[in-house]
Amino acid sequence: MRSLRTLLLLLLLPTAFAFKQSDFKTCSQSGFCRRGRALAARAQESPSSWHSPYSIKPPEFLLLNPRQPGFTTSVHSSIHPNVKFVLDVIIHEDGIVRVRLDEENGLRKRYNEAAQWALIGEPLLSEDVIWTMKGGKAKAVYGPKKDMELVVDFNPLKVTLFRGGKEQVVLNGRGLLHMEHFRTKEDSKLTEHIEGEGQSVLQVNPAAWFEGDSQDAFWEETFSTWTDTKPKGPESLSLDITFPNHAHVYGIPQHATNLSLPSTTGPTAKYTDPFRLYNADVFEYLSDSPTSLYGSIPLMHAHSATSTVAVFNVLASETWIDIAHMEKGGVETHWISESGILDVFLLPGPTPTDVFTQYAHLTGTAPLPAHWSLGYHQCRWNYVSSDDVRGVQNRFDEEDFPVDVFWLDIEYAEDHKYFMWNKKTFPDPVEMTKDVEAVERKMVVIVDPHLKRSNDYPVYKRASELGVLVKPKSGEGEYEGWCWPGSSSWIDFFHPGSWDFWVSLFKTETIDGQWSWTESTNNIGIWNDMNEPSVFNGPEITMPKDNVHYGGWEHRDVHNINGMLFANHTFQAAEARTEPPRRPFVLTRAFYAGSQRFGAMWTGDNLGTWEHMAVGIKMVLANGVGGMPFAGADVGGFFGNPEPEMLVRWYVVGAFSPFFRAHAHIDTKRREPYLLEEPYKSLLRDILRLRYSMLPVWYTAFRETSESGVPILRPQYVMFPEDKAGFGIDDQYYIGSSGLLVKPVAQKGVKEVSVYIAEDQVYYDYFTDLAHRPKNRHITLPANLDQIPLLIRGGSIVPTRERPRRSSPLMKYDPFTLRIALDTSGNAHGEVYLDDGETYGYGRGDVVWRGFGAESKKGKGKGIGTVRISSADLAAKTQVGAYDPKNEFARSVGDVRVEKMVVLGLGKKPLSVVLDGGRELEWEFALEGGVLVVKDPAVCVVDDWAIIVKLE
Repeated sequence: MRSLRTLLLLLLLPTAFAFKQSDFKTCSQSGFCRRGRALAARAQESPSSWHSPYSIKPPEFLLLNPRQPGFTTSVHSSIHPNVKFVLDVIIHEDGIVRVRLDEENGLRKRYNEAAQWALIGEPLLSEDVIWTMKGGKAKAVYGPKKDMELVVDFNPLKVTLFRGGKEQVVLNGRGLLHMEHFRTKEDSKLTEHIEGEGQSVLQVNPAAWFEGDSQDAFWEETFSTWTDTKPKGPESLSLDITFPNHAHVYGIPQHATNLSLPSTTGPTAKYTDPFRLYNADVFEYLSDSPTSLYGSIPLMHAHSATSTVAVFNVLASETWIDIAHMEKGGVETHWISESGILDVFLLPGPTPTDVFTQYAHLTGTAPLPAHWSLGYHQCRWNYVSSDDVRGVQNRFDEEDFPVDVFWLDIEYAEDHKYFMWNKKTFPDPVEMTKDVEAVERKMVVIVDPHLKRSNDYPVYKRASELGVLVKPKSGEGEYEGWCWPGSSSWIDFFHPGSWDFWVSLFKTETIDGQWSWTESTNNIGIWNDMNEPSVFNGPEITMPKDNVHYGGWEHRDVHNINGMLFANHTFQAAEARTEPPRRPFVLTRAFYAGSQRFGAMWTGDNLGTWEHMAVGIKMVLANGVGGMPFAGADVGGFFGNPEPEMLVRWYVVGAFSPFFRAHAHIDTKRREPYLLEEPYKSLLRDILRLRYSMLPVWYTAFRETSESGVPILRPQYVMFPEDKAGFGIDDQYYIGSSGLLVKPVAQKGVKEVSVYIAEDQVYYDYFTDLAHRPKNRHITLPANLDQIPLLIRGGSIVPTRERPRRSSPLMKYDPFTLRIALDTSGNAHGEVYLDDGETYGYGRGDVVWRGFGAESKKGKGKGIGTVRISSADLAAKTQVGAYDPKNEFARSVGDVRVEKMVVLGLGKKPLSVVLDGGRELEWEFALEGGVLVVKDPAVCVVDDWAIIVKLE
């Protein structure tokens, strides 16, 4: 039952569980955004005379070694000649360019540590660069084909990346670069009266043409009832980034909008405000808006039919991004940030896959998750007791619904003191957890970042003693705000002293007399919510910007990184529970560039509406583009009571998302899948079983993304980068390299859908085996409520496990089915990756990684004469770790066999189907559709083998 305190806090919430624009700033209510947009407006009003005040001057003093990877030089500002800036331009491996600009010897230090948290290390320098200097510019030529050029214009300062003589990215081409330097209030006076000889002389501000003539929110800013004191004064950063030859831009999650980002300025503007990156706790967010949400990744891809490039603008402060699509086909963007240095990486591509890999080399990839975390997760706010959890598990078993994880929201914790169980409702937490684990399932428990300020709460007490809590603007004491427990403080994870302390809390045994979470198990997953951070009585429902973190940095400097550090250290703490460590599961709501290294995310507090279902697909795709592929949206919507039709459709969306969780608000009706009436209940059971049958596909896709950074869900432009018609499609997608193409239905009353096909290739219906050849690049598929628009691309081999089980670990020894979808040439390929799903043994080579192939040879006539279906050891070819084909894991699954093969696309009935060098196999053939089913070939997954299908 909901506590009185929770009821009071629900009333306290300024949003009242509905989106209110008045709770969050627009650009016109943000001083630095106003200044940035005003700067752009002045430039637009004077296009012929406008120029950037920044220059490298005099260029003859630039020390440039022709073979070095880059250079460092001073930058001059004509409007503030006494303020010095320093520019670094470096070319790294993969052709990545890094451009850094900072204030030199200023009154204060600008925040310059964002890259330290985002990057996995300092990128390696290129050894393949030739610099020349001529005509007021420096030019570097590099790349394997020597077709890459980086040109730095000296006056005005401009940086342009070329490929094959064609502009790819331009920095400061429109002259909007502006780094507001540190100053004193006295220095910031724009006009001054000088008395002399009876006259008053007005001194005109020489920077007014560029900066404007008013001190707009320089030293103080008020929003609603809160005042930001801005003790450092103005320090914003403006930069224009142009993609002259790329008509589509993607990325900068998280926003509820199209995958191909629409304009915010100019004649084609869809929105009036820029896209905002400022992690925020937004209840019932709009389904179509540039409003900032829970996470921020300042990465933008730009794409055309000839190339893909990206910019990674490493900023941790609040950032607004204007986008304008130009008539001639390019895109102009304007990035306006509140603080920090300029630190931009240019990722040269030239393909989407190249860009993903380049970004992964900078910030890392998503690791292989625990296999069970790819199953179905059942959650709500809240399962109210130990008996409730046991009862839900029993109902799943009684109704034959597979599930891997049960979740506990905040009401498990006494007075919302996380780690501390409410013993009235959860008297036996360890026993309850072990009851769940007894059938190879797991629990996930929420741990939020706010700590109840109470000395009987050992977590807060110890954090206070260690001095690792965020400080108020005075820099002394502990910041106090309000969240679920009432009066709360927050651990400052920028403080190194907090790291070991946080690890110690998750130990299931007491060490050195320090309190730890002994009433837990080593298998419990962790849910980090509210880590933007959410502060109920704070400005924009978050922490005041003038709060102070470790090192003296203001919260404004680090806001978008703050939530990432909480989840990252939780991941490390959960990992350190055992020796050797096992793969932990952590779900985070707030995230930043690099968060992918430490867990999954979800799209937050969505509504149970068709619009939110549809935009959730786009948001998960955008997160994949942003480098964070382990993503999903709450199935059914967090708020509301979806009708059965909507719930069935939403389960399909969830089943085809990397992270698959149903979740609901405390005020919603119970909607566990077994509670629905028929036929809806059986439809949900079938969808869950479909997800479990496809776990080999999902896990294999995760292996690939953990190596390459290419997202698990792949939109059309990623799969077919030269096909212009697919660049804006965001309601269908491919799953990894599996060849599966799905178009989930996200509208009411749909009976059929049209699936776009970018190639002249055969596609097969996953369920009926019917072959489709696109007409006018589209395939029409039936899509009644009991039908899923799911196709297999010709040329693919899809491995599945078809035996229903209660949870995914129980499938470890189950046999495989191979769907072999021949392409128009009669060939196909696919793969499956397996390991123990729990440890890091895969790094030692304890894996099974098999490649499957189907190769056709022509017969005497025009058709296929034979098809050879085979299995080969991919791990041996790629030398995974100290790989041994007879490794411990491979031996443990040595008896796992292929129990069925379904071959699609044979033109005629075979004469024979034999194991190469062995026996005749049992098979049957359906002439209609040309489908061959090979029954129990009894070949083992770990072995090399071949099966010959003779047609002539």
